[in-house]
Amino acid sequence: MSRLCTGLGTSRLLPLLFFRCFLLLLLISKVKCDPLVHVDPLIGSRNGGNVFAGATLPYGLAKAVADVDGQNTGGFGLDGSNVTGFSSLHDSGTGGNPSLGNFPLFPQLCDGDDLSSCRFRIGDRKVRYRESSVKAEPGRFYIELENGVAAEMTSSEHAALYRFTFRPGEARQPVILLDLTDLWKSRQNASITVDEHSGRMVGNGTFLPSFGAGSYASYFCVDFFGPRVVDTGVWVNNRAGSEPKQIHVTRGFNLFYLEAGGFAKFALDRDGDRTVTARVGMSFKSAEQACSSAEREIPDALNDFDRLVSTARNIWREKLDPIRIKSGGAAKDIVRSFWSGVYRNMISPQNYTGENPHWDTGRPYFDSFYCIWDSFRVQHPLLTIVDPRAQVQMVQSLLDMYSHEGWLPDCHMSMCNGWTQGGSNADVVLVDAYVKNLSTTIDWELALEAITVDAEEEPLEWSYHGRGGLQSWRTLHYVPYLDFDPIGFGTNSRSVSRTLEYSYNDFCLATLADGLGRGQEFSKYMARSMNWKNLWKEDQISVINGTDTGFRGFFQPKYMNGTWGFQDPIACSSLATFCSLTTNPSETFEASIWQYMFFVPHAISSLISLVGGDDAFISRLDFFQASGLADISNEPVFLTVFLYHYAGRPSLSAKRIHTYIPNSFNATPGGLPGNDDSGAMGAFLFFSILGLFPVAGQNVYLITPPFFEEISIKSPLTGKTATVRNLGFDPSYKKLHIQKATLNGKKWTRSWIGHEFFTHGWTLELELGAHESDWGSKPQDRPPSWRA
Repeated sequence: MSRLCTGLGTSRLLPLLFFRCFLLLLLISKVKCDPLVHVDPLIGSRNGGNVFAGATLPYGLAKAVADVDGQNTGGFGLDGSNVTGFSSLHDSGTGGNPSLGNFPLFPQLCDGDDLSSCRFRIGDRKVRYRESSVKAEPGRFYIELENGVAAEMTSSEHAALYRFTFRPGEARQPVILLDLTDLWKSRQNASITVDEHSGRMVGNGTFLPSFGAGSYASYFCVDFFGPRVVDTGVWVNNRAGSEPKQIHVTRGFNLFYLEAGGFAKFALDRDGDRTVTARVGMSFKSAEQACSSAEREIPDALNDFDRLVSTARNIWREKLDPIRIKSGGAAKDIVRSFWSGVYRNMISPQNYTGENPHWDTGRPYFDSFYCIWDSFRVQHPLLTIVDPRAQVQMVQSLLDMYSHEGWLPDCHMSMCNGWTQGGSNADVVLVDAYVKNLSTTIDWELALEAITVDAEEEPLEWSYHGRGGLQSWRTLHYVPYLDFDPIGFGTNSRSVSRTLEYSYNDFCLATLADGLGRGQEFSKYMARSMNWKNLWKEDQISVINGTDTGFRGFFQPKYMNGTWGFQDPIACSSLATFCSLTTNPSETFEASIWQYMFFVPHAISSLISLVGGDDAFISRLDFFQASGLADISNEPVFLTVFLYHYAGRPSLSAKRIHTYIPNSFNATPGGLPGNDDSGAMGAFLFFSILGLFPVAGQNVYLITPPFFEEISIKSPLTGKTATVRNLGFDPSYKKLHIQKATLNGKKWTRSWIGHEFFTHGWTLELELGAHESDWGSKPQDRPPSWRA
C-alpha cells in the first residue's frame, strides 16, 4: 500500500472512496445534463423552416454561416443546393425574401492559377457542398465544399472568425473574394477599399429590408491572417484587376444589378499549413466601428478560434441553465426538439446595442423583431420565463422605438419598419410583460401612452405601423370591407382579421388601463374589445368540395353600409390557396375564417355561447383540427389546440397536442411544419412539452400533462424553482388525462395557473390516468374569459 493510504484504516478509506465515486458520478451527471448535447441547430434547415443554422451568441449581431442558392432565407439550407458564400449577418426563421447575408466571402482556386479565370459572379462561382460533412453546434459551423475547400466558423458579438482550409498538394494560390451584395440582391450602392499589403477590406453598402420599408446601411471590416498576401484588387462581373484598390457601385442603368467586390490572393505552401483565417467585423454605424469591434473581441485571430467556441458554448449553457428536465424515458428526439426549440428562441431578436445609427439612449437596444404578429403569442412569453432580463430590454427597446419614431412597431428589422400584418401587436407584448409583473423599471405610463396612440391615432401610412381604418373602427365598431379611409393609407384588406386583432389589442389596452387605475379608459376599451361580434354572420355556412359541413355561423366581411360581403370560410387555408400580404390579399391574413373564428382569446366563453354551447364548440374545434383546416405551420392556430380548456375538457387539449408532436415537430432537418419565425415554432413546442401554454396578454397558462416526467425552471429574477411533475408518467403517452392536481401539496382544480407559479417557485403535481376525469371541467375551474 502506498504511503498515501498508510494508517488510514478501512473505516477511513471507504468513505474516501465513496466520496471520490460520488464526485465522479456528479461529473458524469453534469456531462449528461449538458443541454448543448441535445441542441441541433440543423433542425428546421430543410422544408421551409428557414432557421439560422450557423454560429452565433445569444441575440448576437454576428451570425456566421454558409449561404446557399436554395433554401437560403436564413443563409444555409440542408437541401443539397450550392454554396455561394460565407456571410456574417442573418435573421432566423423568417419567410418571404431572404434576409441580410451581407458581404459574403468566397474562397476558391482558380484555373491555371490565373486571376482572369476566377469565377466571381454568384451563378458562376457557386459550388455544391458535401451534406455528410455539415456539422452545426452552438458556437461553431463546419462544411466541406466539393471543390476541396473546408470552412469552419465561429463568432463573437460583432465579429465572425472563418478558417478556410485548402486541400494539400495544390500549387495554385487561393483567392478569397468579398461580394458587395446580400442574399436578396437588394443592394442599392456599395463601396470597398482593399489594402495592398495586408489585404484588409473595408466598406459599406445600402440595402433594403426583406419585409419592410426604407433602407439600411451596413459596414464591414475584413482582416486576413496566416499566409502572405500576394495580390489584391477589385472585381466587376467576372473580370478582376490589381488596380484600382477601391470601387463604388450603384444599381446602374434600368436598375441593372452589377456584381462587384474585392479580392485577396495568398501564398500557401503546397504541403504545409493551407489555412487562411479571416476575421470579419460588422456594424450598422461605420467601418471604423466594425474594425474596432473585431479587434477588441478577436484580438488574436490565429489562436482565438477555440476560445470563441468555448466562450459561446459557456454563454449558451448559462442561457439554458434555468431549465432542468427528467425525461422519464421520453423519446430522445423529443428531448432534442425541446432543447433546440429553446435555443432558437435566443437567436433573434438581436442585441444591436451601440449599433443604432438613429439614436442611443444608453440602454440596451434590440432589433430584428421579425415579426411581432408571429412572436407575441409564444416567443416573448417564453423569454419572459427563461430570460426575463433580455425580455425587459426588448420591451424597453419597443418603447424607445415609440419615443423616437412615434409608433410601436409590428415588425422591425435592421433599424427599418417592417410591414404590419394584423393588429398593433406590440401592445400585447407590453401588456403581457405588465400582467406578469416582469419589471418595476419599465415606464408603464409611457406604455399606456404608446398603446393608446395605436388605438386612437391613425398614421398616414399604416402599412408599417399603427392601425388603419380607425375612423370606421370608432363609428361602425368594425373594420369594413372596402373601407373608405382618407386619413391613412395601407393595403385595404384583412378587414376580418384586423377586426379580431384590434379587438384583442383593445382588450390589452383596457387591461393596462385598469392596472394603472384608469377606470374610464378601462370601460371604453373593454367595450371596444367586443367589436369582433359585429362581423358574426349567424346563418353563414361552410362548404368543402360541395358538401355542407353542417356548421352555421361564421365571421364574414361587412360593407360600410352594414350589408354583408363574402369570403369562403375555407379560403386562405391549406384546403384552398394561401393568402399573403402582397400577392393575393384577402379579408383574413395568412389564415382562413375557420381559423380566425377562434381568435378571441379574451372572450372564448362568449364565442362558446355564440356557437351554441360547450358541445357545439368542441364539435367545431374537432372538425377544424381534423379536417386539414388547422394549419399548424402558422401561428394563429397555436392557441386553438388548447381551447378545449374553455369548454371544460382539458383532456381533449392534451390529446390534441399529441397529434402534432412528433408528427409535425421532430428532430430532423425538416422537423418544423413551417417558418420558425424567430423561434415561434420552437416556443410552441416548448410550452406544449412543458404542459403550461400561455395566453399572451393575460396572466394565464393552460395546464396539460408535460411530455416529460418532470420539468423545472429556476427564475433568473427570484432564484426560485418552479416544477411541473407527472405522477404515473407513461412515456408511451397512454396516460394523458389529469385525474387530480396539487399545487404545493394542496388540491388544485383549476385548469390554468398564473405566472406567479414561476416567480414564486411553486410545485405542480399531476396525477395521470388512462381515462378522462372531471378535473378542470367545472365553470369556476375554467380559464378566465370576458363576457359582455
